[in-house]
Amino acid sequence: MHQVIEDLDLAGFAVLVGGYLALIGTSGLLVNGILSRISKEPISQRVSKEARDTGFVVGKCENLLILTFMLLDAYTALALVFAAKAIVRREDMSKNSLFFLAGTMINVTYSIMIGLAMKTLIEIV
Repeated sequence: MHQVIEDLDLAGFAVLVGGYLALIGTSGLLVNGILSRISKEPISQRVSKEARDTGFVVGKCENLLILTFMLLDAYTALALVFAAKAIVRREDMSKNSLFFLAGTMINVTYSIMIGLAMKTLIEIV
């Protein structure tokens, strides 16, 4: 396992758990909030409930994978996330590509920012 994670003390473990919980708990709010602001119509009218529910599950999996890969310094593995998401959301993306691409980019950027912040905090504590 990665050296930073192997050497965690209680404070580092708290940062690790808190970071995962914060990311999972806030990423959907951030993505929906930004997409609502850039869209001229409510998300509920733009995307079906099934697509929103799928997006929620896929987004949370994306968060977990990206954060884990960031903490393990496995940056090239991030391509796996994009490839898997492209396969899972292929039909939705063909209907509304800009909306799904924007949601993906917001979620990925947020996950990476949380990952970088966590790595910094873990090294400090």
